[in-house]
Amino acid sequence: MGGFGFQLLGVDGRARRGRLTTSRGEVETPAFMPVGTAGAVKAVTPEELRECGADIVLCNTYHLYLRPGHEVVAELGGLHRFMSWDGPILTDSGGFQAFSMAELRELDDRGVTFRSHLDGSMHLLTPAKSMEIQSALGSDIAMVFDECPALPAPREAVAEAVDRTTRWARECREHYRGPGVVFGIVQGGTWPDLRERSARELIDLDFPGYAVGGTNVGEPREEIARIAALTAEMLPHDRPRYLMGIGRPEDLVDAVAAGVDMFDCVMPTRNARNGTLFTSRGKINIKQRRYLNDPRPVEEDCRCHACRKYSRGYLRHLFLAREILGSRLNTIHNLTHYLDLMARMREAISAGRFEAFLEGFRSALPRGTPRREGIGIDPANDQPDAPCFELLSRSRHRSPASSPVSCMTTMWGWRRRATALASRRKRSTK
Repeated sequence: MGGFGFQLLGVDGRARRGRLTTSRGEVETPAFMPVGTAGAVKAVTPEELRECGADIVLCNTYHLYLRPGHEVVAELGGLHRFMSWDGPILTDSGGFQAFSMAELRELDDRGVTFRSHLDGSMHLLTPAKSMEIQSALGSDIAMVFDECPALPAPREAVAEAVDRTTRWARECREHYRGPGVVFGIVQGGTWPDLRERSARELIDLDFPGYAVGGTNVGEPREEIARIAALTAEMLPHDRPRYLMGIGRPEDLVDAVAAGVDMFDCVMPTRNARNGTLFTSRGKINIKQRRYLNDPRPVEEDCRCHACRKYSRGYLRHLFLAREILGSRLNTIHNLTHYLDLMARMREAISAGRFEAFLEGFRSALPRGTPRREGIGIDPANDQPDAPCFELLSRSRHRSPASSPVSCMTTMWGWRRRATALASRRKRSTK
């Protein structure tokens, strides 16, 4: 399996402490994967990612397929050399981005035909094509091409998606040529019996790892936590479990408590660029006037470069002046915060005191912060984040109803641009 392995080092309740082994290095779990949509984690270098504590990053198949093209990446030595990252890389299948543009795509048993958001060109993405792209990129972990219906949806539609996901997973196994391994993705919406069937059928295919898919696509927030925990319990004890696209700090903690091992989300990087910084006592909106003359670091005991060298007042100035350095320092802080949170959870699980960690983590949150509301994207950010391509690029299982300014805004923008481009081309040929 391409030098891949997973070792479960310990458990504390349902929380798990493990280690992924790949040909590119080891990943301690629970692990958070910073999102490098187009082959770069926005605003930071690979060296800075290492300093933040990252062992593995996630990149987006859809975006790299459309630009610069997987053939170009392969010619330049593969994605690791292309982006100068020597650690493991996980790539998603590209399916969500294609599925998202409902007005610009057609779905059938072959795959999805979609119109590029870049130039309006038409493409057919199939399980075989997704595997071809991910093999060319050279990722260490590839994801199967699956169907993730938006909720609410009729049970019949979700059951059909489960059937198609299983067929496509089988095709992905047959067509994948390495160099890494492929993870399966469990679907089934909010129906436990469909989840169980999807998990059972994928387990029969013997994937080396499994993702919890189809969450945060329109179901109530309390359902997300329930389904994530339910699905995790259905998966093999000796394989890594990956919850896709979920990322508030409290969500990560709750999911680890439910037995999940791997996570990714654009939240720390996207929010950093919009001036929202995470701390152990909640979020800081750095552009607020209260930080004008604040000499303190973002967080007193944070080891990141931003906290060691710069004040809140300076970071506020950089943000309001729209200096690029502000986005860089904010991103470095948020990623360090997330990755240190994972490290503290690993330490707590190993020491058998994860319950005490949970109590301390939750007691430090600001009064009024939902503690067990469910897992999902931040529903009440303290400033109106403007969605960007990075949000959609790995919002594989996010809900358009889960935030006041949703990732659907980005999708509609893509659709309008692609439709307008197609209309101009049509007029120019008359």
